[in-house]
Amino acid sequence: MSSSPNRLLAAIFGSVYLLVGLAGFAVTGGVGFAGTEGATLIVFDVNPLHNIVHVGIGAALLIASRSVAGGRATNTTIGAVYLLVGVLGLFLASSSLNILALNTADNVLHLASAVLLLAVGLSQDRAAVTEASA
Repeated sequence: MSSSPNRLLAAIFGSVYLLVGLAGFAVTGGVGFAGTEGATLIVFDVNPLHNIVHVGIGAALLIASRSVAGGRATNTTIGAVYLLVGVLGLFLASSSLNILALNTADNVLHLASAVLLLAVGLSQDRAAVTEASA
């Protein structure tokens, strides 16, 4: 796995997001499912919907880490989604549309994740994916 940056990154990010999603359920007992206010997990606000999203993203990345092409495609796709969520989160954080209970720390993490996932997804393993499809 270490020979492919995309597989390695997908496995690491997948594990972290899956664990964060599961840990979030430990603190969101009295929080509304899609409430704009969440419970604090370290410095991040989470609600049950936010936790489900993290579990889903973690699982998708872990499954994608099985192949170079899957890791690359999933890193790029999730990176693009996180870029969108990070930018939208800057505007939605104080509105009733904030169904993921995003706060500033969430936005910073989502933007940083987007940059790293997109950078690796778009720049690494191009030759391996081309050879596999040929």
